Parts: sequence; C-alpha cells; structure tokens
Amino acid sequence: MLTLDKVFHAQTILKDMIRETALVQAHGIAPECELFLKPENLQFTGSFKLRGAAYKIAMLSEEEKQHGVIACSAGNHAQGVALAATKNGISSLICLPDTAPISKVEATKGFGAEVCLVEGCYDDAYRKALELKESKGYTFVHPFDDENVIAGQGTVALEILNEMDHLDAIVVPIGGGGLISGIAYTVKQIRPSVKVYGVQVCGAPSMYQSIQNGEINCLSSVATIADGIAVKQPGENTFALVREYVDEIVLVSDDEVASAILALIEKQKMIAEGAGAAAVAAVMSGKLDLKGKRVVAVVSGGNIDVTSLSRVIDRGLRNSGRASSLLIELIDKPGQLKDISRIIADCGGNVTGVHYEKGNTESVNGCFLRIDMETRDYAHVELITQSLRNENFKLI
Repeated sequence: MLTLDKVFHAQTILKDMIRETALVQAHGIAPECELFLKPENLQFTGSFKLRGAAYKIAMLSEEEKQHGVIACSAGNHAQGVALAATKNGISSLICLPDTAPISKVEATKGFGAEVCLVEGCYDDAYRKALELKESKGYTFVHPFDDENVIAGQGTVALEILNEMDHLDAIVVPIGGGGLISGIAYTVKQIRPSVKVYGVQVCGAPSMYQSIQNGEINCLSSVATIADGIAVKQPGENTFALVREYVDEIVLVSDDEVASAILALIEKQKMIAEGAGAAAVAAVMSGKLDLKGKRVVAVVSGGNIDVTSLSRVIDRGLRNSGRASSLLIELIDKPGQLKDISRIIADCGGNVTGVHYEKGNTESVNGCFLRIDMETRDYAHVELITQSLRNENFKLI
C-alpha cells in the first residue's frame, strides 16, 4: 500500500541521487493566474522519472538486484532506470518503442543500459519487456504502476509544498499516471485544500476516458507529439489513485502543446518536450478555472530531439500567427511582387519566402504567388490580408 511515510522515506533515499528542482515564477505565459513552474526538465536525466526508478531500484532485494533489471519506456523512464541501475552496479535492459526520439535512445545507452527497440508504441515495448522478464529472469521496473515508483514521484509534491505555503492548484501531465498519482496522493494527505488537475493530449486520452467511463479503458492507438505521455492504458494502481485524489482531467491538442513549448522557450528560456509542456498548455488555453489563483505547473521533462524541436517551433509559430503564408492569384506582369512587398512592409510584416507557381487560373496569363511571412499575431495577419484585398489583390 502507498503511504505518506513511504513518500517521505523516498525523499530520504533519493537525497543524494536527484536534484531538488526549485520553483520558477513564469511571466507572460498565463496572465490571469500567478503561475509557477516545477522544472523537472532540469532533473538529472532531464525528467522526473529518475525519482520513481531510483527509489524502486533502491528497494529491491539483493537477489532481485543480482538478476539485473528490465524496463519499458517511451524514453524518460529508460534513462532513470539506466542511471539508477548503473549507480547501484546492476545491469539493465530497456525496451523502447522504435518511435522514441534518437536523443532518448542514445542517452539511455549513455547511462549504461542495453537497449532493445520494439516496433510500435510504449504498450508494445511493455509486452516485449514482460516476455523477456519471464524468459531471462530479469527484475521488472514498471514505469508507473508500482507503489515504490509512485512514492518516488510523490517527492515532487513534497518539494512543492515545502517551498510554497499558499497554493491553490497543481497541474500535472498524465501518461500512465505515476506522476500525478504520487503528487495527488501526497498533496491530499498534507494539504487537501490544494486542487490537483491532470492533463492529457487528445491523441492519447487513456486516463481521461477511463475516469469518464468508470473503468480502465485501452485505446486502440495513440498519436501525439507528446511521446512521453502516449500511453494506451493506465495502470490499475494509478487509475484507482487518480479516481480518488485528482480533482479534474482536461485534454489539450498537439497545437496547444506546440504553442506551450514555444512560450516556454521565448518567455522562460526553458526547453520542454511535448509531455513536459502539457500542463503549461492546459493553463495557457484556459481549460481550467484558474483565474486569480496561485498555480504550479509541472514541467515533467525536457528530452526533446533537436529535429523534433525545430518542427514543433514551426508549428507553434503558425498556431500563434507568428508565421503565416499567403497564396495570391495574379496576372503575370512586371511590378506585382514590388507592390505586394510594399503593402506587407507598410503593415510591419516581414517576407521570409517567395514562391512563383504557374497553375490553373482563370486567366491564361495567370499565376500564383506564395508569400511566407513573419507576423506578430493573427490580428496582424488579418491587417495584411485586408490591405492586399483593398488594393485588389486576389487572395486564395
């Protein structure tokens, strides 16, 4: 059984293994509330997962340690298990989905683990890990559905409550539910007035649907940029704890997650992966009643592949109206580009790309001009498009 004593014991055991991440006040991200960030992206291994993995491994018997450990992961738990096992002189084998970012795969190897890539998502890696556990005799370290792992994650809540006396709510991303289970259980034992809100992405709403339906549901598939919380089915322990202690769960879109990643980079100079930015996305999008409240959003991880980050930033810029494209139908004659550029410049826009395309236009002398621009927001885009229309340019 999970107990508060176990969470405090985990804090003692982990003292020399983890970094105590201090709260950071966020400015310009969510003006309607007083927002603080719990930057677990700055944790050793770049994720909160080290807490649960290290405590679980510390609690293993000598016989279990001698067999070596095996785990499955979307990437962050893998690194936590690898580092904790290596520090304890234990061999480790990690099953990762082949969709895991290259940076997470290489980091896991770098912490001393052997890696087995499995075709599919996290749940496919989970099944493979169980097969190998039975055939090879490894000790299995579950990424979320284990009381010691959950207790380790609960130390996040102890740090938050120790640092902040007056607090209204904590917002936490949910994959399998280990992090929010540990946080919610701990918070409700110590300071029950604090609300605990969970966040999942629309492309992987396993816990959300399970709570809505009153029983554990297994999704047929998951698809999201937040690979760290792309879990088809929550655990039995985590489902029970979330149902009892979590106040509300909301869903965010991939576009909202991308905008949150961009906001964290610009406003806080902080890198978060998709899963890590989910809680911030929920606060930014107004999915929760947080007006005038003092809120902590857990930035659960920062292990995002550089190439993925580039795509996410581009998506975030487009979602916020910071980058946009116009397709204009023209008569192919001199001076057209000059006039269009003048209008955009007069409105304060910046042209970043020009593409000339011949196509099926109404006129035999027609063409298309695609203009890529840097803009301030959607209102700025509308100003530019209306100014072009006012000078009789036909926007497609």
